[in-house]
Amino acid sequence: LINGKIASNITASQDVHRKYGGVVPELASRAHQSNIIPVINEALDKAHIGLNDIDAIAVTQGPGLMGSLVVGLNTAKGLSLSLNKPLIGVNHLHAHIAALHIENKVKFPMIALLVSGGHTQLIWVTETGKYEIIGHTIDDAVGEAFDKGAKIMGMGYPGGPEIAEWASKGDALF
Repeated sequence: LINGKIASNITASQDVHRKYGGVVPELASRAHQSNIIPVINEALDKAHIGLNDIDAIAVTQGPGLMGSLVVGLNTAKGLSLSLNKPLIGVNHLHAHIAALHIENKVKFPMIALLVSGGHTQLIWVTETGKYEIIGHTIDDAVGEAFDKGAKIMGMGYPGGPEIAEWASKGDALF
């Protein structure tokens, strides 16, 4: 963020999972290792800043796939130490909710529906940082279910976008 605005938002897609119709944790962590430095460099370039212009480094500390988290944590710790910048650990799921504040005025209390690749939760939010999980899936998350369903139907990966495309062409039930 620069002056409260997102200066760049870079993602790296991992096509390696397409072959398996879902995320393979070991392959994910290896792809993270290959992609993390190029993504950081591209984000800095797009924001027109250098490493020395950063005030602090925030990093996902969990929950998530351990191998991928370790890649991010080690990279962030290295940057933090070498640049003498503060390191801020971030809960991945809380960050999804906090991201609502970037471009929206949020009214409390609210119920957040968090649907991420590996997590599906209903969360009661009374104020920023005050969360209570009131419901969640106990086995697969919605994202995983879409991937598995798409694989069974011979569709591509990730399954959500392709299923959504097909659903948009269907007949409305109501």
